[in-house]
Amino acid sequence: MAKLHLNRNVLILHLTILIWGFTGILGSLISVSAIHLVWYRVAIASVSLLVYFLVTKQQILVAGKQALQFFMVGAVVGLHWVLFFYSIKVSTVSVTLVTLSSVTLFTAILEPIVNKKRIALLDIVVGLVIILGIYTIFSFETHYLVGLMAGLGCAFCASIFSIANARMVKKSSPTLITFYEMVGACFWISLLMLYTGDFNGAMLLGQQDLIYLLLLGVVCTAVAYVMGVAVMKELSAFTVALTTNLEPVYGILLAVLIFGQKETMSGGFYLGACIVLGAVFTYPYIKTKLEKRQKGLIIRKLH
Repeated sequence: MAKLHLNRNVLILHLTILIWGFTGILGSLISVSAIHLVWYRVAIASVSLLVYFLVTKQQILVAGKQALQFFMVGAVVGLHWVLFFYSIKVSTVSVTLVTLSSVTLFTAILEPIVNKKRIALLDIVVGLVIILGIYTIFSFETHYLVGLMAGLGCAFCASIFSIANARMVKKSSPTLITFYEMVGACFWISLLMLYTGDFNGAMLLGQQDLIYLLLLGVVCTAVAYVMGVAVMKELSAFTVALTTNLEPVYGILLAVLIFGQKETMSGGFYLGACIVLGAVFTYPYIKTKLEKRQKGLIIRKLH
């Protein structure tokens, strides 16, 4: 029975990752600009999560200092998504998703700095392999330079808010953090749009765009997040980390199936993608093995 429950959670996690991988497809299908797309996404997600809180009758109010922290991280989340969808629109879903995998590299460098720890040798090696993979992609796909740079910026932002969330989640509910971050992202993007004059006729939606945006905001953001949090309570951090690495794989496969020739890349791209994804996949496995070995050595010394 316990095994059946575990398999069910693993299946739900894979479904969640598949839904996340589908966000890139929707970003390519939606015709409005990246900033308009993200504004609609965070607005819809905010409302969806508010409804979730009201239905489940959960406490929604937090201290002013906490709310400010969540709002500031929300600005980084908003920038992350703007760069993500901009990268898709100026390159391809495949290029964006593979470049986004470099979040492992940025986290390996930034997290020890933030937590005032030494950068592990394994993290440096994996980071160099990821750089090699991205360089290989760039050398074959030079016409996607802007998309690659936007993808790297997107990964950098993802690393920052992931590190911030890891610290904040120790004191607050992850669902509550997400709600305030979505509201914060909506607030900061609205300010930017007011400044740039982007509240204009270009953000008007057709019926097809509206359907895609509702899928993006409700299913791919609010629902997928709640699903993800639910299974993370049951599964190990290693299982979640390893499975999450499938997001670019699922996304690229979906993109090839849906867009066909448009997503067909050069052999050099797939070589670089294999290098990046190979490094990302093996990283948590090797790190877990090394940590277990170190713990074993410490226990032997104590005895």
